[in-house]
Amino acid sequence: MTNDTYNAFTRAGAAGEPLVFSFHGTGGNEHQFVPLVDQILPNAAIVSPRGDVSEYGALRFFRRTGEGVYDMEDLALRTARMSRFIAEHRKANPGRAVYGIGYSNGANILASVLFGQPDLFDRAVLMHPLIPWTPQDNAGLAGKRILITAGERDPICPPEGTHALINYFEAQKADLATLFHPGGHEIRPQEIEAVAAFLTS
Repeated sequence: MTNDTYNAFTRAGAAGEPLVFSFHGTGGNEHQFVPLVDQILPNAAIVSPRGDVSEYGALRFFRRTGEGVYDMEDLALRTARMSRFIAEHRKANPGRAVYGIGYSNGANILASVLFGQPDLFDRAVLMHPLIPWTPQDNAGLAGKRILITAGERDPICPPEGTHALINYFEAQKADLATLFHPGGHEIRPQEIEAVAAFLTS
């Protein structure tokens, strides 16, 4: 491994099973989505890093200056670091399909990695992402399997922002699936069902 390390929950998994990276939301930790991955893919290898930015004690993957206002320089640096971290684990797990699942701030760092290096993941789940900038085009996203889930009344990740992200991925010709539930920023059962179907199909 390089110095691009994180405190992380890791599990080797059974031979031939996917390698799943999970990325927690603000205030979560490396254990937040391990039970979900276990429920959907009980034999998968898991790498679940802990965000190393503290916002008044709440863990995140990059800095922000306000709600929905990101420190873009910090985001770029931490995206590059996370990309190297993922690449090292992918290299150490040859032959495995590689999936990513992230929620809120975790979905944002996962999306930021995807924008630059879509080859790092075979499938990606973005739950309640908020991308308040227009990413650059990347032909490598064509055919990439991506699921976006969101709430129609999410005060943190407004639907118009989610639709802008959907439009971006559609313009890149990604293999995109979406699900909106009628609530807010919470994860609802129909999202879990959609994630499970997406990762096991």
